[in-house]
Amino acid sequence: MNHTSTSSATINGVALHGAGHSLSAEALRERAYTELLRQTAVQGGLLPRCTLDTAPELDAEARQVIEAMLEHQVATPLPSEDECQRYFAACQRRFRTGQAMLLRHILFAVTPGVNVQLLATHAEKVLLRLMARDGSAATEPPLFATLAQENSNCPSAAEGGMLGWVGPQDCVPELADALFFGAQACQAVGMVPRLLHTRFGLHVVEVLEQRPGTLPSYADVRERVAAQLALQSRAKALQQYMRLLVGQAHIEGLVLDGADSPLLQ
Repeated sequence: MNHTSTSSATINGVALHGAGHSLSAEALRERAYTELLRQTAVQGGLLPRCTLDTAPELDAEARQVIEAMLEHQVATPLPSEDECQRYFAACQRRFRTGQAMLLRHILFAVTPGVNVQLLATHAEKVLLRLMARDGSAATEPPLFATLAQENSNCPSAAEGGMLGWVGPQDCVPELADALFFGAQACQAVGMVPRLLHTRFGLHVVEVLEQRPGTLPSYADVRERVAAQLALQSRAKALQQYMRLLVGQAHIEGLVLDGADSPLLQ
């Protein structure tokens, strides 16, 4: 894990950690956003003023105050009927029920210290070798299974990379988008012709069978569509709010843009 230097980052002169301590980049950003919100609540008279050299840990009551402040200050417009219908028409794959794929994969895990460029080069060679094989997936020798056992960092390697039937709800979001929802999502049985990137690493994936599922009517999923659009609208509004706070603050020792605030996760 990458850590910051021991020199403390500050928000408007308040240190985010004590001298001689360090935080991971992710933890430092989270503390910075939390401190920005705390200071905003203090300026608004919602939390008591106090003389501090280091950002405090917030208790449950203070967090509730900040959440209430955000509800009041960050307006989230509700989606219109036209917006909901357009979203449903453009993203029908996300609303199918019962869709699934019979998958096998080879995971090239990205772990601390690994040379990602070399790992990706090796993974590409494995992918090209599998795409260039003759015959169907069932031909002998079982090349995919052999390469999975030799290369994959997933427990499924012992089963030749077999994952079984997988639906979008069974995948991490990156894989669900790549296989089911995205503009380049799989439309046919066979090798996925590119490496798929997730938080776990690089994946070589083969689709053995597909179940297309069924598409409900717009009326059946109207509330779900509206909720999804409202969530996206909320995230955008919070992003704009955090960027405003970042732009108004005097920040030293780190770079923030508001887009990766934990509020948006």
